[in-house]
Amino acid sequence: QVQLVESGGGLVQAGGSLRLSCVASVRTFSRYSLGWFRQAPGKERDFVAAINWTGDSTNYADSVKGRFTISRDDTKNTVYLQMSSLKPEDTAVYYCAALEFGSIRQERLTEYAYWGQGTEVTVSS
Repeated sequence: QVQLVESGGGLVQAGGSLRLSCVASVRTFSRYSLGWFRQAPGKERDFVAAINWTGDSTNYADSVKGRFTISRDDTKNTVYLQMSSLKPEDTAVYYCAALEFGSIRQERLTEYAYWGQGTEVTVSS
């Protein structure tokens, strides 16, 4: 029912910045909480950031706090991940995900019913 398409990935040097975007094809975008996850080669898919459907709260993994910012624009059906001070360990495929309404455990992969195909971010040293 919900289709998600990520964009904005690419190659960047350590210390640089990227902004990822995820556009959702859904009629009621504003009722979905949204998250970003990432999966590095040979590793599990891990939580990065989430924003509540009401837009009044955000949540970040400890590894990205102070460097990444999640935001949403409901007029464009889009969620963003602004990434700054990038490190080589940020290299991964980044996925956006959506769940209807809210969750008290938005860091859990199993909370999300809808996933995009991912966009690759490579940070060189």
